[in-house]
Amino acid sequence: MATVSGVKQKESGVGTVFADIVVSNHRDEIKAEEGSISEAAVRSLSLDSVLVNTGAITLCLPGALVRQLGLPFKRRVFATTAGGEIEAEVYSDATVTVGDRSTVVECLALPDGARPLLGAVPMEMTGLEPDLVNRVLRVLPDDNKDTYILAY
Repeated sequence: MATVSGVKQKESGVGTVFADIVVSNHRDEIKAEEGSISEAAVRSLSLDSVLVNTGAITLCLPGALVRQLGLPFKRRVFATTAGGEIEAEVYSDATVTVGDRSTVVECLALPDGARPLLGAVPMEMTGLEPDLVNRVLRVLPDDNKDTYILAY
């Protein structure tokens, strides 16, 4: 099985996996495809050493990064974090790219200064699986009978 390049192992910790990701505003991407804005105008961020966290449901970014991306607000929620319960905002239309895999997901805005997290849903949607022993993200197959894609 392949692994995603750009996985970082700078930080210590048993079973921790870090990955380089790109997060873009999906609505901007659509506008660029239609020609109403340039490709250069698509708001996008490259984030290094993002913690891969299967305890997080989706992509989690500090609010300042969410504002930079211009993601559309969806709703307010209560979320449980390692530091306790917080009131947070959910935003939509974040394109997450890890290696050559991409998906569009919701994004939970965390307090500024919080660490970005790559949660379970983006990993499931892109066919990435953390290998905690080897501290890498494995790329699951989608082009043969051993695919991770299920429809039953």
